[in-house]
Amino acid sequence: MKRFLYALVVTVSMQSIAAQELYMPRNIKKAYEKGTRDISGAPGKNYWQNKGIYNVEVKVDAGSKTVSGKEMITYSNNSTDELHELAIRFVNNLHKPQSPRSGSVSKDFLSSGLHIKSFIVNGEKYTINSDDWGTVEKVKLKKAIKGGAKAEVKIEWEYPLSVQSGREGQIDPETFYVAYSFPRISVYDDYNGWDMLPHSDRQEFYNDFNDYNFAISAPKNFVVWATGDFLNPDAVLQPEYLKRYKASLKSDKVMHIASEQEMRSGKVTKQNKWNIWKFKASHITDFCFALSSHYVWDGASVQLKTKRASVQAAYKAGAKDFEQYVDWMRYNLDWFSKKWPGVEYPYNVMTAIQGYADMEYPMMINDTSIPDDLRDARLTADHEIAHTYFPFYMGINETRYAFMDEGWATTLEYLIGIDENGEAAAKEFYKNFRVKKWINDPSAEQDQPVITMSTQVSGAGYGNNSYVKASLSYLALKDYLGDELFKKALLHYMDNWNGKHPVPWDYFNSMNTGSGKNLNWFFQNWFYTNNYIDLKITGASQLNDLLTVNVDNVGGFAIPFDAVLNYADGSVEKLHFSPGIWEKNQKQTDLTVPIKKKVKSVTLDGDIFMDYTPDNNTRAL
Repeated sequence: MKRFLYALVVTVSMQSIAAQELYMPRNIKKAYEKGTRDISGAPGKNYWQNKGIYNVEVKVDAGSKTVSGKEMITYSNNSTDELHELAIRFVNNLHKPQSPRSGSVSKDFLSSGLHIKSFIVNGEKYTINSDDWGTVEKVKLKKAIKGGAKAEVKIEWEYPLSVQSGREGQIDPETFYVAYSFPRISVYDDYNGWDMLPHSDRQEFYNDFNDYNFAISAPKNFVVWATGDFLNPDAVLQPEYLKRYKASLKSDKVMHIASEQEMRSGKVTKQNKWNIWKFKASHITDFCFALSSHYVWDGASVQLKTKRASVQAAYKAGAKDFEQYVDWMRYNLDWFSKKWPGVEYPYNVMTAIQGYADMEYPMMINDTSIPDDLRDARLTADHEIAHTYFPFYMGINETRYAFMDEGWATTLEYLIGIDENGEAAAKEFYKNFRVKKWINDPSAEQDQPVITMSTQVSGAGYGNNSYVKASLSYLALKDYLGDELFKKALLHYMDNWNGKHPVPWDYFNSMNTGSGKNLNWFFQNWFYTNNYIDLKITGASQLNDLLTVNVDNVGGFAIPFDAVLNYADGSVEKLHFSPGIWEKNQKQTDLTVPIKKKVKSVTLDGDIFMDYTPDNNTRAL
């Protein structure tokens, strides 16, 4: 038997919420003052974001392992500011020997980086020496781009694919994951101006919502998979494989579009020296693609509420986990659409490529094969596909605020894992793979408040904030509000910021408005402190039909927990207390429980909210 004893929480007006402000940096506060963001959590009446329309022609030379291309960007400066320079971002310059990185790399990771052949803005040529460029550099403009105006930027470029594959590069000599493959205009936003934070290979990415048209030249016998809608399958696939591909778009059943033998035989693609594969994606934060001459190609689709979405996988023959990926991903798209977060998968396709990154991209994932542990393999897919919503549906600034996307992906991975593997197995995985690494970390000095910018923490401190503590905060809030109200508030936040760029304060304010509750005490507790999880029973007594348990919250986090009552007659009862019990006093509480039998002992059990010192969580009476 399990009783639920929830603390009383008083609903407050939005005027009261506004009066209890959380700390925000002065640049964020200025954005609120300017009206680009609003205390209600919604974008302000003066909100804006810039946008690019990218038309890109790119060629991948499988012999020289070189990617070359040219692009035309129609860039809209929707801000009120004059732009006297353009910040150009090219993440692949991480491979240059002189680039700063978060860790050591092998020689096979290193390359010469980007070479810009031509750079033209509004018809004016610029002399660019990209030899000394890092992952983001500014180009001073000869003529400013006025607020509300557009500019036409043309760039020709090339770079080598790194031998070592991580988030991108050579998976094998004839399989390439081509991500972050084109110079792009960095984000210019309302709270920080140009995003000039370099990529270090730890923190992830922040991009505008752009429109992309890609024409990808690949050698014959290479199949290309990419972000977006595949526009010209008739032009690049031979009839039998075109037929299979089109059939997969309407089929619930997984089919081999092409086997390894068929790929190697020259039967799959048109036998031109080069085939041009065309893809289009609109209002999306990034574009990437992969190509291989021998990967198995599987496909099927799944019927969602308003559309049928294509699901594809490309992998080495014999990869036992990837043989199941299409079925797993069909389940993902349906489950995430209907359950948590309960927003229909927003795109037309999802493709998984076997690589080495365990990394998400819009409409694509690049995962390591884990053939000996299918449960782990499936949870990896769950996590990466969950990123569809955070950071892609919501334009999260992952570089600064990784907890806004990794924490949600970790939470969604846990919730779908309950459905796939059962509650006990999902909790065990979550505790072993996530929580234990944090709560048992002997180097607790690196444990900083979650609100800390992600670029200011490293090592375990980065992972603890981004994945573990953030996820626990979302699950604690879910427990506090209950599923129905939590989902209402979450969907309110997502509706506010779908296709836009939220910062943490937009999340806090949206959840306040969406729930109708003042949650600032909760956000202060979880995001602004050096708290951890550690409860301690300091006393327990039974007087007739009333049990009193004195609890100190040594660690400080406002967590849910069960009080497990062991009765003298051998029976056991669990009483659940939500985080609301800590709203008035976050350091100490007295549990007063009406009972009808003699209590032998009481134990506090946080379950996935694992205690740092569990030995003092039990008291005999």
